[in-house]
Amino acid sequence: MGKIIFYEDKNFQGHSYECSGDCTDLHSHFSRCNSIRVESGNWMVYERPHFMGYQYFLHKREYANYQLWMGFNDCVRSCRMIPQHQGSYKMMIYERPDFGGQMMEFTDDCPLLHDQFHYNDIHSCNVQEGYWIFYEHTNYRGRQYLLRPGEYRRYSDWGAMSSRVSSIRRITLGN
Repeated sequence: MGKIIFYEDKNFQGHSYECSGDCTDLHSHFSRCNSIRVESGNWMVYERPHFMGYQYFLHKREYANYQLWMGFNDCVRSCRMIPQHQGSYKMMIYERPDFGGQMMEFTDDCPLLHDQFHYNDIHSCNVQEGYWIFYEHTNYRGRQYLLRPGEYRRYSDWGAMSSRVSSIRRITLGN
């Protein structure tokens, strides 16, 4: 089980709400979120209800203000606990929608995707094992997108507005 605590004010002050599992709408529990304490587990928090909007990956740590989790504002409306995965990791990425064009298999992190894949965009992917995060910029920066095991026929399937992916990271126990 995971445990995450949301606080309305910076530095873990103000009204708080504790969560131990997925929550599709946090709005009834707090109006704003300026700090978070992750006591256990890996989490993805979302700017909008029902796991929509900007996504932010959080692991066991204290985040005294929303800038520490790379947040754009103090709005957190849903959260998802990411199950621990102890097996291998495997994902195929494709240059075109519906698994078309050039394909490359990944089993490890990649901070500079263009150096290996030679394309600036990913239009589809198939996550066979493990949980992954796509990052908009190199070296695990920018917008983040959680990818669970499954097929993603187009970039909108993982919640992106564009096909730009510049780095890929596995979600491991040590994140």
